[in-house]
Amino acid sequence: MHAINIISGISMVGVLIGSAALIIILSVFNGFEEVILSLYSNFTPELKIEPRLGKTFNPNTVYFNSLKKDPKVFSFASVLQEKVLIKYGGKPFIGTIKGVSDDFMKKGDLDSIIQTGSFTLKHEGHDFAVIGSQVQASLSISVRDQLTPIEIYSPNRNAGNSTTELDEFNVRSINPSGVFALGQEFDDLMITSLDFARDLLNQPVNVSSLELRFKKGTNIQAMQVAIQNKIGGDFTVKNRSQQNAELYKTLNYERWFIFMMLVFVLIIAIFNIIGSLTMLVMDKRKDIAILTSLGANKQLIQGIFFFEGMMISIIGCIAGVFLGLVFCILQQHYGFVKMGSANSLIDAYPIALLARDFVLVFLTVGAIAVIASGISARLSIKGLSDIKQDL
Repeated sequence: MHAINIISGISMVGVLIGSAALIIILSVFNGFEEVILSLYSNFTPELKIEPRLGKTFNPNTVYFNSLKKDPKVFSFASVLQEKVLIKYGGKPFIGTIKGVSDDFMKKGDLDSIIQTGSFTLKHEGHDFAVIGSQVQASLSISVRDQLTPIEIYSPNRNAGNSTTELDEFNVRSINPSGVFALGQEFDDLMITSLDFARDLLNQPVNVSSLELRFKKGTNIQAMQVAIQNKIGGDFTVKNRSQQNAELYKTLNYERWFIFMMLVFVLIIAIFNIIGSLTMLVMDKRKDIAILTSLGANKQLIQGIFFFEGMMISIIGCIAGVFLGLVFCILQQHYGFVKMGSANSLIDAYPIALLARDFVLVFLTVGAIAVIASGISARLSIKGLSDIKQDL
């Protein structure tokens, strides 16, 4: 009897630990997701308008000019983007120059993605470039060295039949003001003012895209549909999830992969209940036979053991969820579990509590517990007629 109680207790503790781990891991993952998306949100617009065909388009249309003056629009940034050859100290690198208008600087805390220096594109009439970490690492660029400029080469659209190779390229020099790190998709960028990019690329009018941010309370989805309907099929209007589709897919895949791993651990813990209930059934076989002799039907016997299994699972789940919740709240306020890296953007593991995670854990534990308890309950009436005959 003591052995059965010990096994049942171990099963309950297993469910408790598994449920707590699910809540903690999912909350930490939510925290990381919020941090990553907030960094991307500081850099990427809420809506991005691009041509469906070709690289550039003329933004000087009646609708785009009226959209720029829309009271819901917080910033309306023109962007000119193109692949270029970047040279520094004799080293070459194929990167992308991204020229942005002044409205680009209205975005969130851009300095939050800066590793070295500052996010400065113009100062005292001089142009500066903010470079991605991949550009900086490949060329060993020093932001502090303002005596060695970065050279940027772009094909000269007006070269025609030039006699020298240098005439085939536009070459401009610029000093770096900062280095940012955001992700592989962005770290090969060199961000400059739109005027500098226009001069380098010989593109006085056209732009590659328009980046829009809206005032708080604006229905972004409704704005996306309205803009798309106005500009027609020649353009695409993408929201943040569509602009960074791979990032959102990766985050979702990682979330479900981690969840499934912990669910397998939880399944093992809950199915230990089958072992403890099977031993309990074996110990109580005579009592079961007596109950049936007194008029208890099979459904009542199964219900007793089913309730026993569900009780162990649910108590363990509630205790585990409570323990996980307490841990997450303490981590949010005190951050006692550190990242362990001096270069991390955040000091401690982030936590974000979502109600859907608690519902998901309860439903998952409940579903597994029903299956395990159902198996145990069926065992309770197996061979019941033989037991009655023995009595």
